[in-house]
This record gives sequence, C-alpha cells and structure tokens, in this order.
Amino acid sequence: MNAPHPYAGAPAALATQHRKEEALAPALADAPGLRLTVPPGIDTDRLGTFTGEIERPAPPSQTALLKARLGIRASGIPRALASEGTFGPHPHAAFIPMGLEILAFVDDDLGIQITQQRVSDHTNFAHTTAARLDDDLDTFLKAARFPDHSLVVRPSTPDGDAPIHKGVRTREDLAATIASCAHRSADGLARLETDMRAGHNPTRMREIAVLARDLGHRLARRCPVCQAPGFGTVATEPGLPCATCRTPTDHTAAEIDGCARCPHRHTRPRSDGRTHADPRYCPCCNP
Repeated sequence: MNAPHPYAGAPAALATQHRKEEALAPALADAPGLRLTVPPGIDTDRLGTFTGEIERPAPPSQTALLKARLGIRASGIPRALASEGTFGPHPHAAFIPMGLEILAFVDDDLGIQITQQRVSDHTNFAHTTAARLDDDLDTFLKAARFPDHSLVVRPSTPDGDAPIHKGVRTREDLAATIASCAHRSADGLARLETDMRAGHNPTRMREIAVLARDLGHRLARRCPVCQAPGFGTVATEPGLPCATCRTPTDHTAAEIDGCARCPHRHTRPRSDGRTHADPRYCPCCNP
C-alpha cells in the first residue's frame, strides 16, 4: 500500500498581494493537495514592480524564490509558493508580445526548492502614447482588452515626482488620467501601458493557473529513488535529427527528469513525441 503523499492536506504559504490565490489555490488543492494560505501584510512589491518604481533585485527566477521565502518568514509555515512574471517582445518577432511566468516552491522541511516556468504569447502586454482619449485609441484599447483589463497611465516624459496611475479601468478615469499626465509631460503626451499585475489582468491570471497545474503535477510526482516530491523536467538535450539527412540539430532530442532533493536523473525522449526536426533548421540542409 502506497504511503500518503506528504503534501496531501498540508499547508503552504503564498506570498502575494495581487490575488494570485484565485489562480493557484484550486490547481494545487487538486494536485498534490496543498492548502494555500496568504499571510497578511506581506509586501511583495518591495522585490520589484512592473511600473519600475522599485527595481527587481535579482533575475526573475531568483526573485520568485525570494518572494517564497518572504512567505515562509511571514507565516511560520516551512513551505511556500510565489509567482513572478516578465514581459517583452518575442526574441524572433519583435511585433509579437511574450510573457514568461515563473512559480517558485520552497520546502525547508524536505530541503526542496523548485522553479517551474511557462513561456506564452497569450498576453495583452502593450503600450502607446496619446494626448487625449479619442477614437484613435480604440485599436490599442481593444488589443489591451480594456476595460476588462486595467491600464497604467503616466506622463510620457516624466519629471522626478510624476504620478503613475495604476488600475485604470473606466473610460472616465482613463480620460482624466490621460489629460492630467499629458499636461505633466514635456511632449504633451501620456503613456498608456497594460497593467500586468495579476489581479488587474485576467489573461495573466489564466496563464498563472495553467502553470499552477503544471507545478502541481510535478509536485505530485515522487522521486523513484528517495521518494521526495517534485520529480520533473530539469534539463533538455539537443540533437533532434533532421528529417531529411539525419544530421543533429539544435532542437531538443531528449528531456531529463530529475529529483529536487537527490542527484537522481532520468533521460527520456521529448514529451511531444517528435522524432525529427524540420529541414529548415538543419545546419546541412539549410546552412
């Protein structure tokens, strides 16, 4: 008879002030059974804001781990979870916005530290400038999914104490903040940005929920050697052969699963079942 999973019904702190429990709690309650609690008074914005008033102190994955440790300290629970996101243009097609979502999980009792990532073009990330709210903004507002998604408005060329209006979600507020910020700006324009805080961005919240399910399934898997939770993909191996000439390419040929605690590793074929690469990516067929 299998022993109960160590996370079945176990509490875990969630370090957030942007309602991410709405996306994370249901998925992680389903697998592996964690019960998330949000410690009161936790300030994750001190580790960086999307609007830039506070710079991120470390790369996104490390920042997510720092947030998780804030949750442990604030709650006294030895395990915690935190999320971090970063957004920008696609590296190969600058006109396509991309998002990177990261979840970090720390368990000091078992000595486990895991980060799970998801890259997706399912984002409304965008910005523009305007002197006033008029019909010329309609294309941007539709792409930004306003008013279901909030906006941030600030002067386009701000001075040192220029205001930043976050969570703008009505046309009345948008018109007023554009006028105010344009007046404060040297070029007479306001800068409009999508508000990427999860509680103001339903598209981002859905992406976090997808990633939470991925992390939950990983935490539900136990290492076949030491039985620690969190057995999952930790690396990949290149070399997928060209479909025409069989030359190895830079594309992933195998995935490596590993334990979050012990050194055990297992190499397996890539999970999507692909066995050959398109000749377009072959160094011989398309040098």
